Amino acid sequence: MPAETGAIDPQLVERFRADLIAAWGSESVHSDLCKIGIAVSGGPDSVALLLLAHNLIPGRVEAATIDHQLREESAAEAKYVAQLCARLSIPHETIAVEVGAGNVQAKAREARYAALSNWTVRQGLAALATAHHADDQAETLLMRLNRGSGLAGLAGVRVSSWAYSEDPPGEFDIVRPLLGWRKSELNHLLDDVGIIPVCDPSNNDENFDRVRVRKALAAQEWLDSIAIAKSARLLGEMLNDVEHVLEMRRQKWMHEVDDGIVYIFGGGEAFEIENVHWIIERLGDGAPRTQIATMIDRLRSKQNASLAGVLARPIMFETEPDMSWAAWKFEPEPPRKTGQSANQLK
Repeated sequence: MPAETGAIDPQLVERFRADLIAAWGSESVHSDLCKIGIAVSGGPDSVALLLLAHNLIPGRVEAATIDHQLREESAAEAKYVAQLCARLSIPHETIAVEVGAGNVQAKAREARYAALSNWTVRQGLAALATAHHADDQAETLLMRLNRGSGLAGLAGVRVSSWAYSEDPPGEFDIVRPLLGWRKSELNHLLDDVGIIPVCDPSNNDENFDRVRVRKALAAQEWLDSIAIAKSARLLGEMLNDVEHVLEMRRQKWMHEVDDGIVYIFGGGEAFEIENVHWIIERLGDGAPRTQIATMIDRLRSKQNASLAGVLARPIMFETEPDMSWAAWKFEPEPPRKTGQSANQLK
């Protein structure tokens, strides 16, 4: 039975080969020494990714399922994936995680990636593949447009990125080879092999921004998720060039001082947001660019600001005798008293 073997259309496998090479590199794809981990929830996207990888590089694929323990069905869904992997002779592990308080989707994602990172390194895998597809990319781009994101946000998720694990320590690649595939194509792939994936009801919960955007996209037939995803990819390629320019500007206009960093601002709002984002990540806990834009507005109004454990204030900075520049000085915020939040923008 197809469901027992997971055999799929060879043309789809060859298409996937090209996409995996673009994400991971030809040497990694064709080396028997490089194994890849697949994050499999049991949903159609991740199961399709699992089958494509298994057909392309059999014996070099492992899978992990994260049980967030947020729904009664989650344990059964993880068991379903384990049984599917057993039929395909794919090593599989279920990892239960605890999701912290706060934004459920954000905290679940944080816990999931931490667990997957540790698993990837522990298993000695060269890369972790996730099932982000063109529709996901389109949703991400539109959500970030609606939030006023800059270039980094509009670049969406990248086809590949570097990641690391703290326990055990190690580095690996995260690859997203399905960014050129529509969700409908992945669904059809499973239909053809007779595999029925699990259904997560939260994917239809309109309390989540992404679900509302997904339904709005589906209602507009003229919007093409592949074209939108291509725009995100092109923006990502542009971002690589912009990051080079940013590094050159940082070397010229940022000065490390004993208690922090002085930034001689200028060059436009987009550059200022990216440079301040870099500073906040270096001195503090990091913060969304929308909050950084608000911080910059305060600094431009000659007001002090605090964000993510970093204090900032306008100053005049002397680079040489008789030459001073308007600048912003950033320094780590001193410890707060109990009950105060270091992440509150002031």
